[in-house]
Amino acid sequence: MCDVTPDVELALPLDARAVSAARRFLREAVCPVHASAVLEDAELLVSELVTNGVRYGLPPITVAVRCRDGSGLTVEVSDSAAREPQPRNAAPDDESGRGMRLVDVISDDWGVSPTDTGKTVWYRLKV
Repeated sequence: MCDVTPDVELALPLDARAVSAARRFLREAVCPVHASAVLEDAELLVSELVTNGVRYGLPPITVAVRCRDGSGLTVEVSDSAAREPQPRNAAPDDESGRGMRLVDVISDDWGVSPTDTGKTVWYRLKV
């Protein structure tokens, strides 16, 4: 747990505004002491997870930001669909299909946690 920044969560709109709302929320919520160095990577990855949630998930969609002093920044995106995302190998001319591969490559750790109402997809960036 971070002694500077509390854990926070936001319910997202169920439309195209969700990604920009999640990025704005992340920028405002990120711990300035422990996690500001990974903000650009965190913004890219939250965009990918929220896009997946809007396209393939079910409402409600939420984003949570958790600073862990010493172990990094954890961002969680939850929705009500049980289906887990899988990294794909997109062809060079594909217009989508790279999101989870980016999460896999850029984050220090990531995973999917089933919940009583769906799933939470999370990633961690070490600081």
